[in-house]
Amino acid sequence: MEKNSENQDLEKINASIYEILENEAEKGISQNFSDIPSKEDGKKSIICVIGMGYVGLPLAAIAASKGYEVFGFDTDLKKLDLIEKGISPFKEEFLEKLLPKVKIKTFHDPRLMRLMDIHIICVPTPVDKNFYPDLKPIINASRTVAQNMKKGALVILESTVNPGLSEEVVKPIFEESGHVVGQDVFISHCPERINPGDSRWNVSNIPRVVGSFDEIGLKKTKDFYESIIDAPIMAMGSIREAEAVKIMENSFRDINIAFVNELAQSFAQMDIDVTNVIRGASTKPFAFMAHWPSCGVGGHCIPVDPYYLIEKAKNFGFDHRFLRTARSINKSMPLFTVEILQDLLNKLEMPIKNTNIGILGLSYKANVGDLRESPSLELIKILKEKGANLHIFDPYVPKMSTAGSLAEILEKSDVILLATNHREFENIPAETFKKSEIRAIVDGKNCLDKQNIRKSGILYRGIGR
Repeated sequence: MEKNSENQDLEKINASIYEILENEAEKGISQNFSDIPSKEDGKKSIICVIGMGYVGLPLAAIAASKGYEVFGFDTDLKKLDLIEKGISPFKEEFLEKLLPKVKIKTFHDPRLMRLMDIHIICVPTPVDKNFYPDLKPIINASRTVAQNMKKGALVILESTVNPGLSEEVVKPIFEESGHVVGQDVFISHCPERINPGDSRWNVSNIPRVVGSFDEIGLKKTKDFYESIIDAPIMAMGSIREAEAVKIMENSFRDINIAFVNELAQSFAQMDIDVTNVIRGASTKPFAFMAHWPSCGVGGHCIPVDPYYLIEKAKNFGFDHRFLRTARSINKSMPLFTVEILQDLLNKLEMPIKNTNIGILGLSYKANVGDLRESPSLELIKILKEKGANLHIFDPYVPKMSTAGSLAEILEKSDVILLATNHREFENIPAETFKKSEIRAIVDGKNCLDKQNIRKSGILYRGIGR
């Protein structure tokens, strides 16, 4: 009954929106704008954001805060219901503050798209179990827009893709629906840039790059982003260049993280604390950028985007050996972390099987509830296969936690594996672990007090320290 009631409520919402937009259309309010409004213009386009996730929802909220009429499209009715009420469907401080102040109208009937001026596609770009790009979300979203948009609309792809995808996949979909690109539809790419949980950088102030198939589309896109973002917007020479930017950014990070992860494994054998070495190298005021080792690389970008470039380059006969090696190193870190745990348990003459192991953290990064590609999930899988008794606590992912508090998980555990450096876990005093009779700690994020924990008699190992 509850689900049927929810569906009926959303049907009423969509019917109401449809009636409003039909009335506006009759008045000529949203009929075929020849130009996308710029900062200087008094007009405002109607914005449609496809995909109300970590990328689309913040963008929709910012556009709404700048005075645009914004509509969010998604197939998740429960998510749409929350957004209509001004509630973020996921933990993100920036959104929790902004959503109650703005109005985002949501809908799931794609026919409404014909009354909107700008369509921004923000759907996931995952890889399958063989790490091959899964383009179904982009293909489905593009077809939905192509079959329902009005002529003259601007379509912007924000989803991260390999160079050439807009030309080889997106553009043909619109042409198959009878649209002439550069005339009936303007297609651009503006790769998303978000950093969940970051108190300083968010979608409102991070510089962006844009690319398009033609000069008109490029200007429309640049004008739109300049009207909602308080940061420079750089126009690229082609849509392929814009696509390549995001892939380069995340491949750069993946390679550098792989480098320090490999150093962590090497330095551990030499009794060198890699974190101190990185801090030492950081004193050089030029030509060095600190990256940090950990129990694994998560999120929807760094562990995914390099595969898009690796696979695309194969079509041109090129093998990205460097990228493949980096991916291999970073994928190996959860297993390396479990091996560290195994070494500590060996010293205690304890097996992994049937030992009470507490996992602190599920999300892939600090202070968010995002599980995408989280190394914690791989750590849990490995430990379960080895027969460990696992106790899990993440204050940002309560539904998957088996313990309700830090005190509870410490009471139930003999050893601790810290997998996410949430603020609740950083710098837990050694005395707290000692009182709970914790015998060993693996610090997968190198955020605990190594010296005091060891002084208290607890075995401690970090990643490379």
